[in-house]
Amino acid sequence: MTDSTPIALTIAGSDSGGGAGIQADLKAFSALGVYGASVITALTAQNTREVRAIHDVPAAFIADQLNTVFDDLAVNAIKIGMLSRPETIQTIACILKERALSNIVLDPVMVAKSGDKLLADESVDALRSELLPLATLITPNLPEASVLLDLPEAQNEQQMREQAGALLRFGPSAVLIKGGHLAGSASNESADLLLDAAAERWLPARRISTRNTHGTGCTLSSAIAAGLAKGLAVGQAVDEAKAYITDAIKAADRLQIGSGHGPTHHFHRWW
Repeated sequence: MTDSTPIALTIAGSDSGGGAGIQADLKAFSALGVYGASVITALTAQNTREVRAIHDVPAAFIADQLNTVFDDLAVNAIKIGMLSRPETIQTIACILKERALSNIVLDPVMVAKSGDKLLADESVDALRSELLPLATLITPNLPEASVLLDLPEAQNEQQMREQAGALLRFGPSAVLIKGGHLAGSASNESADLLLDAAAERWLPARRISTRNTHGTGCTLSSAIAAGLAKGLAVGQAVDEAKAYITDAIKAADRLQIGSGHGPTHHFHRWW
């Protein structure tokens, strides 16, 4: 634990339905005992069923938000989510490099749970070249890894291992590739793979039967950032975040939110 109040910053889009993006990140930070700050990269008109519209925040104003936060707050960790345009990615990367910031968790958000696209095609190259080398950890699911690598989606654990290794060569310190989309004989379980230059570790978990999984990727990556903000090593932060998101999904059906993919229960320990 840091001596001062641990602070995590989320750089992401706003979800007007409250289940993903900035809103999910701040809920996860708070639930895990970390003060949350935010820089909004885009506004979405979104609910549990659809993303109806996206309004991108100008890059210059994103820079203003970032510099204003960093000029005053001692940020211990950063979670990066929805970045829809190349100029947004370049602006954020430039400031992170200038400030020599660390403990950066990058969740390469590309598609909403509703299936709506959140990342412009021309932004993929910028994401690979500008932000992956700055990341302490990246947390792609299998479709996101496929897009980042311009390869078919992994169909088994060996292909997951190969794709995690290929992503590591772009420069992040570690990769957590999420296997929830992987079909197979053990369909009641899914396994994520944590890989860095020294070791690999498989993190199996039982699948939970619920449609209320909106914002799970955002929540997991922000929970990892919360752990890093509190001084945990990457492996321990991942383990604690996995336990938290598992319990949040298990409790999701206690909430009755919307008629589509509802949110996880960020505050399952309290209500």
